Amino acid sequence: MANAQVQRMSQLMAKTLRDDPADAEVLSHKLLVRAGYVRRTAAGIWSWLPLGKKVLANVERVVREEMDAIGAQEVLLPALLPREPYDATGRWDEYGQELFRLKDRKGGDYLLGPTHEEIFTLLVKDQCTSYKDLPVILYQIQSKFRDEARPRAGILRGREFLMKDSYSFDTADEGLAEAYALHREAYQRIFARLGLDYRIVAATAGAMGGSKSEEFLAPAGAGEDTFADCPNCDFAANTEAVHYALQPVDGSAVPALEEIPTPGTPTIETLAASLGVRASDTLKNLLVKVDGEIVAVGVPGDREVDMGKVEEHFAPAAVEMVTEADFADRPDLVRGYVGPQGLGEKVKYIADPRVAPGTAWITGANKADTHAKNVVAGRDFEVDEYVDVVVVQEGDPCPACGTGLKLDRAIEIGHIFQLGRKYADALKLDVLGQNGKPVRVTMGSYGIGVSRAVAALAEQTADEQGLCWPKEIAPADVHVVAAGKALQTELALDVAGKLAAAGVRVLVDDRAGVSPGVKFTDAELIGVPQILVAGRRAAEGVLELKDRKTGEREEVSVEDALARLTA
Repeated sequence: MANAQVQRMSQLMAKTLRDDPADAEVLSHKLLVRAGYVRRTAAGIWSWLPLGKKVLANVERVVREEMDAIGAQEVLLPALLPREPYDATGRWDEYGQELFRLKDRKGGDYLLGPTHEEIFTLLVKDQCTSYKDLPVILYQIQSKFRDEARPRAGILRGREFLMKDSYSFDTADEGLAEAYALHREAYQRIFARLGLDYRIVAATAGAMGGSKSEEFLAPAGAGEDTFADCPNCDFAANTEAVHYALQPVDGSAVPALEEIPTPGTPTIETLAASLGVRASDTLKNLLVKVDGEIVAVGVPGDREVDMGKVEEHFAPAAVEMVTEADFADRPDLVRGYVGPQGLGEKVKYIADPRVAPGTAWITGANKADTHAKNVVAGRDFEVDEYVDVVVVQEGDPCPACGTGLKLDRAIEIGHIFQLGRKYADALKLDVLGQNGKPVRVTMGSYGIGVSRAVAALAEQTADEQGLCWPKEIAPADVHVVAAGKALQTELALDVAGKLAAAGVRVLVDDRAGVSPGVKFTDAELIGVPQILVAGRRAAEGVLELKDRKTGEREEVSVEDALARLTA
């Protein structure tokens, strides 16, 4: 086994902190800063210090090993990219304000890459001309840039972040399915090796496009994703990908529509209280603008509209809320009293599947201070399009088996897509087929948040004392602490040297003038898996070995410590 390096804390470029950063909201942000792993450079932009860089490099190593194992080839493409390919796919505009745009001295448009589908497509177009050149899987580990409106949670949501993105290219859909399966299995091995607790859930494709899509989520309270998990079957999905079948009912016995005076009831709450009905008996109609055109969105009154689902449905069109000025321009739309009946062709009406044909509602009458009851879908109004648009709630029925769903927060750590031919069509990626005719290539796209995985691990494994890294990605295998003066420091450095000679990665706290209590606190905070202390029995050659995760400790001889830690 090759010699490893001893990292001495007396020389380490990192300062631990006793207090949490003032702007820190989540555990990983607090601990990664306090333990000297990262430092803030600007909002959403972070510098990695030596300990943090070691952890980051270990995550990269695991990712590389598993990607290489499925035959993927690593490349490195530029972060500074020309506008033209993104114009061809429409994403120069679709990304909106999240895209970092800049000009060179000649006025040419460039961007900082948020993701690299276009550039990989053009690389393969340049290098692969025949079906004999495919299939191929290419990947890179590269910095990505997105101008987040509210960067937060430390490295969990930054404006610059490190990502592994890979892309598969094949001439047939069967080949795409095989590459997708290879990545799915590789991701399972990667996250297991990293020590992450994760779930694989169905997801929407979003701005990426394509068909099949799955997310790898790490359950954590700090997560920004919410996923639904069925306790009875294997159904799991991001809440934006939970879909319900339309179930019409027989509404033939419902009396005729009747308008009723309801002064001062512009909200669902005031309406339900005034009439003595449940909010679920009412129909809420939210007005939005889609590329400037007003669209009404209907949902039961006790449910909230998931704007993410609405935006996903209409993408790449821009979706925004209507304003007072919009109502002023449309006197036929009465604020607080909008109903789907009578909208006709003037306003497109989309509704959640719960507003199924035959269901009856109390809703706005399109007149001030007036509502209508016995308003039946399919009889009194037509739905132009049914779309799942409500916020999923705990206890909603599982689409697969009907059992009440459980909701959990999670951090997205990976995402895999079957892109199909979206980018190949836009950029005309063809190869010569077996019959001598051009064949359009089909693609897959597969991402892992490398820097985000560090934060996810911190969130999942930390305890009250600090970070607690799994061995595979920890910055060292052993943290040797000299808890005393010259004698303890001499023994600590001697043991550290012997461990390093045996290939063990060692961090040794040899700082002079620092109390044993501070050193112990820092060792817990930094989170190396094993802590070896040269303390009060150093003169006898006796050390204390502590397991950082379990807290178990025992006294061992130098020989036993070396044997245990080099096994």
